[in-house]
Amino acid sequence: MSDVGPNAKRLVAVTIDEASIGRGNPDQEHERAIAIYDILEQNSFAVPEHPAGPYRLHLGLVENRLAFEISTADGAGRMTHYLSLTPLRRVIKDYELICRSYYEAIKTASPTQIEAIDMGRRGVHNEASELLMQRLDGKVTVDFDTARRLFTLIFALHWRG
Repeated sequence: MSDVGPNAKRLVAVTIDEASIGRGNPDQEHERAIAIYDILEQNSFAVPEHPAGPYRLHLGLVENRLAFEISTADGAGRMTHYLSLTPLRRVIKDYELICRSYYEAIKTASPTQIEAIDMGRRGVHNEASELLMQRLDGKVTVDFDTARRLFTLIFALHWRG
């Protein structure tokens, strides 16, 4: 029987399909590992009208779509949701540009300039998180903080270092 307590609406494992996404360079792998750790540390994740969790999430790419392969922690209740990356491409590019600006600013800019860029970076991250929640609506229920952590992982999967 699946857990129906407080752990029922959460992820207990997140893995990446290396066959479709591939391994990254050491920096990419580090960012991916941190993103997964952050997700697992604290999250709210549920699949409406499906077995209660806790859940396992396996991310992969299938024909330019992000595949969310979800199962319960014991491997039962397996389902897959496909998410088009097209609506996320602009915000991923925007986030990448502002992250580059932020890392460059850290080297030479004033604290006020760094803070302004960081506020912009957080704003784009929030926008991406809200978009991700909209794209998952009806398929997967996540809170805002979990959406932020999932976007961080999706970004880390695209990041070129």
